[in-house]
Amino acid sequence: MAGQRINIMEIRTLISLKQKGWSNRKIAAHIKANRKTVDSYVSRFKALELSCEELLQLEDVELLELFTEDSQIEKERYETLAAYFSYFEKELLKPGCTLAVLHQEYQLKHPGGYRYTQFCWHIRQWKRRTEPSGKLLHKAGEKLFVDFCGDKLTYTNKITGELIEVEVFIGVLPCSQYTFVKAVPSQKREDVIGCLTSCLQWMGGVPQAIVSDNLKSAVSKAHKYAPLINKTLADFALFYGCAIDPARPYHPQDKALVERSVSLVYQRIYYPLSRHTFFSIDDLNQHIAHLLEQYNDYLFAHGGTTRRQQFIDTEKEWLQPLPQGRYHLRQYKRAKVQKTCHIYLSEDRNYYSVPYRYQGLHVEVQYNQDNVEIFYNHTRIATHKRCFKPGHYTTQADHMPSSHQAYNSWNPQFFEDKAAHVGTNTLAYIQKLLLQYSYPEIAYKQCQGILALGRDYTPPRLEKACQRALNHDKASYHTIERILKSGLDQAEELPFEQSHIPIHSNIRGAGEYR
Repeated sequence: MAGQRINIMEIRTLISLKQKGWSNRKIAAHIKANRKTVDSYVSRFKALELSCEELLQLEDVELLELFTEDSQIEKERYETLAAYFSYFEKELLKPGCTLAVLHQEYQLKHPGGYRYTQFCWHIRQWKRRTEPSGKLLHKAGEKLFVDFCGDKLTYTNKITGELIEVEVFIGVLPCSQYTFVKAVPSQKREDVIGCLTSCLQWMGGVPQAIVSDNLKSAVSKAHKYAPLINKTLADFALFYGCAIDPARPYHPQDKALVERSVSLVYQRIYYPLSRHTFFSIDDLNQHIAHLLEQYNDYLFAHGGTTRRQQFIDTEKEWLQPLPQGRYHLRQYKRAKVQKTCHIYLSEDRNYYSVPYRYQGLHVEVQYNQDNVEIFYNHTRIATHKRCFKPGHYTTQADHMPSSHQAYNSWNPQFFEDKAAHVGTNTLAYIQKLLLQYSYPEIAYKQCQGILALGRDYTPPRLEKACQRALNHDKASYHTIERILKSGLDQAEELPFEQSHIPIHSNIRGAGEYR
């Protein structure tokens, strides 16, 4: 402290007058002290980052403690506290650890040590000296930073010799800087989810939040304060019990650590890989995994430890446990319930039934590798096992209106009446098509398509096509379409030839081999 010392009453007077807005010169004249002494006390108050109200609430002993660092006793007390600084820094990285908790621990060992206010001030001052760049402190197990490297890697197609570019995903736990790297074909949603799943499995736990860039596969709509997360990634986060926290657009400092890690990955993984040729993405990832082990075992230049060791010592125990099983990517689509009481899933080109009362309404379809779920106004109205057979109808009996009522104009009689106007063969073919299915509703779209061909090729040609197709074992829209497109309905039927094999009860005909 510069200048003379003043007593506790004068210190409190100084603080009160400063609270009223008095100048240092005026306060010095009032308490009859040197102006430089007042200046030094005011500077100390500002350094403590305490308001005048907070200073006045301190006890006399605590207030005097703030201005005693020049004594020999004070120096010894400070040296005792300074021995704990590195320990405190490590403990503060752990979730739930606060300066108040550390002060209690310190006081138990050193009852004559600093009170809480001076304790906090000395720790803040030490941090400012050791971290002049304003380094961010990250809690263990709190966040996982993820991004894609700007530069791509390549592998060679063995057959064509073409170089195929791949994206490189990187995930970093900021507290320990433990890093995961993987090559994937693209930045599409499926690949992002696959990378995140692999990353969490590799780390053996789940952080509280995943901080991503504003990728299209992660964020449906970017926003400075409230970005809209796409439903697939939100479902992934729900499965793993963590949050998705996208960085602000155009603010790379929000995830500066992963940006720095990308530069290191270029040096320690990209460059060694550039000396080799790879013929598949799996081969490339095997070499990346090998180099990644070395990368996480590099000694830090300043700390004498490694990323792996820091992860094991400070972060691994704070990760949440992985859930049972592995996440299956869930897709979301909107669909309209058709008059057949089915929705169409374009990805697999097949149909799934919905209760008939939702006919004509728009629904949300959620599906993964195993199941298809259909929702209306956030209420699940149907669940099916996923089928990958194109053109297949997956139908539940209680979804169909046949056993209850003819729900609207689309019913078997409606299509039979329409077909009768074309001709008897068309009527017979439509009836055959309707009888093929357990639920006639499944055939409605094909019936509609067949009757629509009468407008394109004229009703007489449709009648002849149906006459020719009646000899086929199975009725379908595509059969009639092919006959009309190829003009077979206009070709003359070949005369029936009597077989040279005599009829006998032991001889089976073609019908036995259907």
